[in-house]
Amino acid sequence: MDFRRVLTALIESFNREGIRYAALGGFAVSALGVQRSTADLDFLAHKDDLAKVGEVMTALGYRKVHVDQNVSHYQAEDRAWGCVDFIHAFRPLSVAMLTRAKPLPVLEGSFVLRVLEPEDLIGFKIQGMANNPLRESFDLSDIHALVRIHASGLDWARVKQYCEAFEMTPLYEDLERKFRCR
Repeated sequence: MDFRRVLTALIESFNREGIRYAALGGFAVSALGVQRSTADLDFLAHKDDLAKVGEVMTALGYRKVHVDQNVSHYQAEDRAWGCVDFIHAFRPLSVAMLTRAKPLPVLEGSFVLRVLEPEDLIGFKIQGMANNPLRESFDLSDIHALVRIHASGLDWARVKQYCEAFEMTPLYEDLERKFRCR
């Protein structure tokens, strides 16, 4: 995937259309300071903007390969445009995450991308592990790296809420013991 080309086209279109979005997934983890590779782009998008998202993606040459209540997956024929996934923000918790997202410089500062806060990205990683235990080592690695980098500024109460929501209190206790600055 040509991230520079794809992100430029997407972000310009999202901003022009007033689409409420934030990056999550591997690219967001990288934007928050963790050295990590990724092969696709993942976004959280407000449910009320999904029709506009579909129009933007179609205009850019993507086709929708899957959609359900929670996610939409788009794929381009041209490999340089790759795959782009959207998590639908419609529950109060995910809408709040979207509202808290911050603009960050990406790709050597060539442009600004809205990215979830570290705590909210950790929350998605926790949910990913709860939904698919096979992702545990991968998501746990991202969580540890994010906490290591952002520990002193984390909203630890929010991280604890995510762990409790997915019955992973031992994970919170482990993170707190290893990384929390007292």
